[in-house]
Amino acid sequence: MDSEEISGTEAAPGGAKATDTVLRLLWRARLGEKAGRRGPRRKVSVDQIVDAGIALADADGLASFSMRRVAERVGLSPMSLYSYVPDRSSLIGLMIDQTVGRTPLPEHTGTLRERLRALSRLLWDEYHRHPWLLDAQSHRPWIGPHVSARYEWQLCALEGCGLDDLAMDHTVSLLASHAAASAQDALRARHLEESSGTSDLEWWSANAPVLAEVMPPGAFPVSGRVGSAVGEAYQAVTNTTAVYEFGLEVILDGIETRVRRGRGGS
Repeated sequence: MDSEEISGTEAAPGGAKATDTVLRLLWRARLGEKAGRRGPRRKVSVDQIVDAGIALADADGLASFSMRRVAERVGLSPMSLYSYVPDRSSLIGLMIDQTVGRTPLPEHTGTLRERLRALSRLLWDEYHRHPWLLDAQSHRPWIGPHVSARYEWQLCALEGCGLDDLAMDHTVSLLASHAAASAQDALRARHLEESSGTSDLEWWSANAPVLAEVMPPGAFPVSGRVGSAVGEAYQAVTNTTAVYEFGLEVILDGIETRVRRGRGGS
């Protein structure tokens, strides 16, 4: 088995699963080091390893992210690194929680709509600062102190609004999914423009003669009209920020309507 895929869960007698070792790492500030550990004095801390992983992910994403690169950054051998963190996936879980903890959680103020808009924009901004968080969503969502504190903060924005507990959770999940999907689209569009060296406006200008030949006036009346309006407004095929904002306002409209009609159940 590849050492990068070693499980972070301790085996217990009889084949049962004991406490996940990564949970102890996530809550290390509260739990302290596991009792009974033996060996030489450690050269670096888990925090230093996690910070090194975040720096690498911020710079290069997760495609080239490896335990070996993190080990090199903190001056350890790859095998020594596994004595701190059990595997790559576990390290990414620690990185997620530590990154989440770096984003301040402002006090909730204003109307329900304003509070929920703040929840969404916090995620939108965070994804743009740390795009690798979007790729990390396929990994197990480790329950760490900072992720837990954020979930509490998100729910408190909804507390007392009239939604039941399930609807509150679903609302948080809906806002999070919309922010993630929208940020993904925005980052892909930015990457495409940067990698191609061509903006949407430049692409359309260069290909206008061919498009005019295959799409004569009247061939696509509705999409032609709408496409022209979008192009004039944004000088591009779309504006991912505007689409994100539009979708957020539609979601908020629905939540407000549900609350106003007294449909607090999920």
